[in-house]
Amino acid sequence: MCGAPVQSQSLPAGVDVEKETVITGRVLDTDGQPIGGAFVRLLDGTGEFTAEVVASGTGDFRFFAAPGEWTLRALSSSGNGTATVAPTGAGVHNVDVTADEKK
Repeated sequence: MCGAPVQSQSLPAGVDVEKETVITGRVLDTDGQPIGGAFVRLLDGTGEFTAEVVASGTGDFRFFAAPGEWTLRALSSSGNGTATVAPTGAGVHNVDVTADEKK
């Protein structure tokens, strides 16, 4: 395993992580390889659709959200995956979504 530190996404200039809640992460396959082009949906605590982005070529995604319970659902031709995150305040909250292989 590599001893290099985990690299994070860079945020746009002007984002104040002391005031904003940012949910960021990557869509990965079961081998830990990034899945680019996946659709990533942000669902609120009741399961209601809130937003959707397309993951970058390296599987990266980012949402600006409020503190609370969130579900991330990744949909791709390689498979689908779900992860949850519950930020309690401002800052960058990283969560990766692993997409299981389609059967």
